[in-house]
Amino acid sequence: MPSHPFTTFNQTNRRLILVLIGSHLLWCGAIFALWSSGRLIDTAGPWLSGAFIALQLFAAAQLLLPALLLHPEQRSRGFYLFWGFTLLLSIWLINQLPMTGVWLPVLAVIKSGLLLLIATLTGAALARYVHRLWEIVPICMVMTLADFYSWLFGPTAGFSQQIQHYYQTPDAPAPLIDMVLIKLAFPGSAGLMPVFGISDWIMVVFFAIVARRHGVNDNLIGATGETLARQNRVGRYLPVSVVALFAAVVLAQISGLFIPALPLIALIMLGWYALRYLLLRAKT
Repeated sequence: MPSHPFTTFNQTNRRLILVLIGSHLLWCGAIFALWSSGRLIDTAGPWLSGAFIALQLFAAAQLLLPALLLHPEQRSRGFYLFWGFTLLLSIWLINQLPMTGVWLPVLAVIKSGLLLLIATLTGAALARYVHRLWEIVPICMVMTLADFYSWLFGPTAGFSQQIQHYYQTPDAPAPLIDMVLIKLAFPGSAGLMPVFGISDWIMVVFFAIVARRHGVNDNLIGATGETLARQNRVGRYLPVSVVALFAAVVLAQISGLFIPALPLIALIMLGWYALRYLLLRAKT
């Protein structure tokens, strides 16, 4: 296998990565505009907040379209170590910028866009290792059990308390976990608020790309994501994994509790695949 430099990609992937970067910048601009308009609202009920979240997640779903066309490239372990370190360093560096004054909402939006971009690339890289569709079953089971254990007894429980305390009484530096939380605009909010973590979006992308590579249409409102991406049709893609994330976010907002999104995403995806399998069996 020929050795490729860490910064070299084939022509198709290079173009798609540039499209991903540009589309994420556009998403950042749209979120900033939504945040600016939301500040004009004095009080907002749960329905309006849910509509804000749904709109932002639907816009984020369109960012997945170029990622569905990325071609798997044979890479060494050093390639992934290099880019993993580089992307983690970029997250750390953007959090070292002084997020105060008029630049606070701008940097918060750019940070969320960067986290989404990194999560998209990571999810795409992980999806290439699923060679058979049934392999997502043990992945979902392990992911669900591990996240529930972490939520009940592990570090997730401590992280949730730290985040809740910081955003209720921000009298101390932000906890480290805040670096990997994706923040969205809410009506009537002075700033962006954390909604889900980078790992949640990684799995959203992972399930979407696995479905595409195994010929499964996960789009709930039309043609496959790959078809839409090749035809440059934006605004018609709503994968099941994004709906699952939205359900997890809404459940957390309604209950007022920190509910880990990964187990719910995994369970919804397993249920959806099981239902799809039963329907296909019924037709044969």
